[in-house]
Amino acid sequence: MHHSAGILVVNPSGDLLLVHPGGPFWANRDLHGWSVPKGEFDPETEDAEACARREFAEELGQAIPDGELIELGVFKTSAKLLHIWVLEADLDVSTIESNTFTMEWPRGSGEMQSFPEIDKAEWFPLDVARTKIHKGQVQIVDAVDQLLRTNSANAAK
Repeated sequence: MHHSAGILVVNPSGDLLLVHPGGPFWANRDLHGWSVPKGEFDPETEDAEACARREFAEELGQAIPDGELIELGVFKTSAKLLHIWVLEADLDVSTIESNTFTMEWPRGSGEMQSFPEIDKAEWFPLDVARTKIHKGQVQIVDAVDQLLRTNSANAAK
């Protein structure tokens, strides 16, 4: 099974920062086409948190904001184990600049084209995030929702 790690940023209003993959396969896919910023790693050679930090910088083109990284857990999808951390911060999505990848496009053309790994990032309220994020990652949104409710209840005591 493959392993991925990522950091899900939550702003002070409780909105989630999701990213949309670049490239031709995702160009017209919005519902269930978004993701936590994350990437694959080999648990034999790399620490999950180190991968999450690296992928954040690569996909968003900026340093991780100051704040406490909270380990949310490991989530199983059909093909991966996702190691996810949560960070409360506010980012200006207009400043995001992703790394790129190269692929043959159109297929069979022999022409290589570059595409951004992430073509956009946006803030979504929890209920909207559930409809935007890949179906296998909805469980992550549910876990963040529970974490926010628990933190809110504890703060009210």
